[in-house]
Amino acid sequence: MFGFNEQTAISNLFQHVNHGGENLQSHALEEFNQFVSLLRSNGVLVLAVDDDPEFHTPDAIFPNNWISTHEDGSLYIYPMEAENRRQERNIKIIKAIQSGYGYKHFVDLSFFEQTGKYLEGTGSMVLDRVNHIAYACISSRTNEEVLAYFAQLSGYRTETFQAIDASGKAIYHTNVMMSVGDRFAVICLESIAHPEDRDALIRSVTATQKEIIPISLAQMNAFAGNLIQISNKQGENLIVMSTQAYESLDEGQKSALWQYGNLIHSPLWNIERFGGGSARCMIAEIHVPYNTNL
Repeated sequence: MFGFNEQTAISNLFQHVNHGGENLQSHALEEFNQFVSLLRSNGVLVLAVDDDPEFHTPDAIFPNNWISTHEDGSLYIYPMEAENRRQERNIKIIKAIQSGYGYKHFVDLSFFEQTGKYLEGTGSMVLDRVNHIAYACISSRTNEEVLAYFAQLSGYRTETFQAIDASGKAIYHTNVMMSVGDRFAVICLESIAHPEDRDALIRSVTATQKEIIPISLAQMNAFAGNLIQISNKQGENLIVMSTQAYESLDEGQKSALWQYGNLIHSPLWNIERFGGGSARCMIAEIHVPYNTNL
């Protein structure tokens, strides 16, 4: 059941306590269903799975933190900082995806939890899947040792940096301050603490021939960095975000993004305010393995 998660609130400063007493679950479910309908109406194949009622998993709406799939046939499972988030890892979902899409390599990194080291999937890492680069801002949820281990196994190289919010606190997940598409990158450059890190990140992105679309700290706080580019069944590119994120962008930024896909958005006000995540966090994208006939 969706709700404010006390275990993650220490590091996720995008979360807010629910003082209103309103039926948060019903509001969040309505937003979730509307989001799924938006994706399906735009030709996206969506696999929506109910969370396990046996466990208290208030963040189960954000599956990209515990699982990722890759075109080389690999499926990764990740170590999670919050104990109640570890209960989101569902073997039935894993087996269904493996059998349905033909992933041959199962990589479970959750053993790092035993030593207090975490890497929360494509929240901790923003992956440039074309150029095999993993961008990551270091935080309590993104450990450099686990990141290096992932890079060794996957063949990715890493670009790490420190990113902070307006109060100077570490940003908990990289995917709230940047997003990488096939030919663009949305980045909150203002959040990168050290100029040398900022310059290195700019060099890395521009070297891959991607346009950088900067966003401000205020836009980051409206989840404009938490967007994602996906493809529908017709092979068309879509850039998916929340309505709050869309409304925070200026016309120049929207025009720049329109070059790379159709912009679609859905209201996620309750999920964002009380869950501290947005559209990208809600999508664990499926990258079908090479040589798979579907």
